[in-house]
Amino acid sequence: MQESKADWRAIGRLAWPAIVQEALATLVVYADTAMVGALGANASAAVGLTATVGWLVSSLAGVAGVGVLSVCAQADGAGDEALLNRAGQQALFLTLFTGALLTAVCLGIAPFLAGWLGGDEAIRADATAYFTIVSIPLVFRAAVLTLSGALRGVSDMKTPMLIGLVMNGVNIVLNFFLIFPSRRIGRVPVYGAGLGVRGAAIATAVSLSIGGVLMFLRFVQNPRFGFRRTGFHPDRAVLSRCLSIALPVALQRGVICFGHILFSSLIARLGVVPLAAHTIAIQAEQAFYVPGYGLQAAAATLAGNAAGEGNERKLRRTGFLLSAAAALLMLAAGALLFFLAPALMRLFAPDEAVVRLGAAVLRIVSVSEPVYGMLVVLEGVFNGMGDTRPPVLYAVCTSWGVRVLGSALMIYGFHLGLSAVWVMMVLDNTCRCLLLLRRFRSGKWRQRLTIARAQGGAQPCDLEG
Repeated sequence: MQESKADWRAIGRLAWPAIVQEALATLVVYADTAMVGALGANASAAVGLTATVGWLVSSLAGVAGVGVLSVCAQADGAGDEALLNRAGQQALFLTLFTGALLTAVCLGIAPFLAGWLGGDEAIRADATAYFTIVSIPLVFRAAVLTLSGALRGVSDMKTPMLIGLVMNGVNIVLNFFLIFPSRRIGRVPVYGAGLGVRGAAIATAVSLSIGGVLMFLRFVQNPRFGFRRTGFHPDRAVLSRCLSIALPVALQRGVICFGHILFSSLIARLGVVPLAAHTIAIQAEQAFYVPGYGLQAAAATLAGNAAGEGNERKLRRTGFLLSAAAALLMLAAGALLFFLAPALMRLFAPDEAVVRLGAAVLRIVSVSEPVYGMLVVLEGVFNGMGDTRPPVLYAVCTSWGVRVLGSALMIYGFHLGLSAVWVMMVLDNTCRCLLLLRRFRSGKWRQRLTIARAQGGAQPCDLEG
């Protein structure tokens, strides 16, 4: 009984800031989607055309943070302050490398991306401009994602939450002034730049830049890392350990996101209205993922702590408690999504055809919300303990074998529309969840505890380096 109470206290302490952060991020996505949606279906489709590539970029920018979080959490669980300090230092080097590399790649492909994805000629110019602008501050985006991983590894969930609040506030305010032309609200004249889709991109770029600077300052000032005393030094062994965890996650996310890119290109060929409905429905659904992703952050930290301690019983208990909590919370979220689907779509789209189609697919996906909640929590558990390689195989099998091939069959074989494609998306998530749950129950990850314990304390580091 005491163990259970302590577990729930730890989960609550770590989860609530992450849940709040996810909720705030979702609010700004809603504001973005509603403001761009007010410009019409073409504007929504232009932003949505490259959205999956944007998710891929964000995922790759954040995978270094997964490795850093895992190593920091394991070092914290093992009480190895030297390893904790070294892992924190590597976060900065990983931020600079991934940010610079992704910036170069994204700016290089930006002029061609809309055409590669099969976008309609009417939306290609806006889609290209949007992707180019949001790609410029990728070093700052990498700082937000990677350095927040280090902070979460030492159980500092509040700093990412507060910085997320600032970023979201800046984004919404700039959207208000940059997207629309000058107008009157009541009797009050309001300035507007009238930049449309480009204005939304500039607002996002500025907010990411501010967030990256703030995250770096808080990261350097965190006393757990002791940077003022030790400075920053590359450490090949610790960097390799972070990368050994992060690279399979990068491969997994890359496989999934490339599958999603092809998935979206298939939808783009259905026409502007299905693409706009798909884009807006994806954004609307994000609010109902908040409990799962909040618990995922807690799962990664607690699983890493348990792995560092070498405590299999604690790791199992934490994984099952968090999975059950996610399933229950997401069940309630799914019920709300089912009943609120038409109203949600009307928040973001004035076009009734887009509303009807988007509401239909949201109701399809609502039934799978509990499964998706378990999926993201189990991903957090495997990331925290550093067992990141098997999920890559699962992602390949389900993302490409179910979502992509299944969708192509629905569109080209049976000549069905967007609803059938979303059924394939639900099946993809369900199959991947079952595979992860099977591995967790089997206990094949036990070797990770032995490895983490050996790496955590066997090789003390010279902090003055």
